[in-house]
This record gives sequence, C-alpha cells and structure tokens, in this order.
Amino acid sequence: MSERGNRKTIQGVVLSNGMDKTIVVRAERIVKHPVFHKYIKRYEKYKAHDESNQCAVGDRVLIVECRPLSREKRWRMKEVLERAK
Repeated sequence: MSERGNRKTIQGVVLSNGMDKTIVVRAERIVKHPVFHKYIKRYEKYKAHDESNQCAVGDRVLIVECRPLSREKRWRMKEVLERAK
C-alpha cells in the first residue's frame, strides 16, 4: 500500500472499545496559558477505525488521519505502542 502525502499522526490512550471496529482515543497536548504563562494539559477525543478489534481499554496507540469513514471517524489505528497492564 503506497502512502499518499504526509498524514498527521497522534499518540493517545484508548478510552473505549465498545463499538464494532471503532475505538475512542484520548490525546493529550500541552499549551501555554496566554496570561499566566503556565503550561496546561489539554485533552481531545478522537474516534478511530480498528479493523481487527485488537485494542483494549488502556492501550497506548498511534492513529493516523485518513478519509472520512463515517460521520465522526476520520482516523485509523496504525499500531499498538503499548498494551494495558
């Protein structure tokens, strides 16, 4: 399968795998507060496609952007970086 251009990748933790072939991934980013100049953690949730239903809650995964797969799914799970304990 050939790659088409540069696609964004995000690391995150799986929050839910209750849907069929879909996982919910929480990604964390650190931003600087504009007034107080202190660093704050911000979180965002992404729905990602998991073709083989191999992810479990708590796994650290790498997701990559893709074409729209459903109304809210625009990401695909590329690999499991670390399994949940």
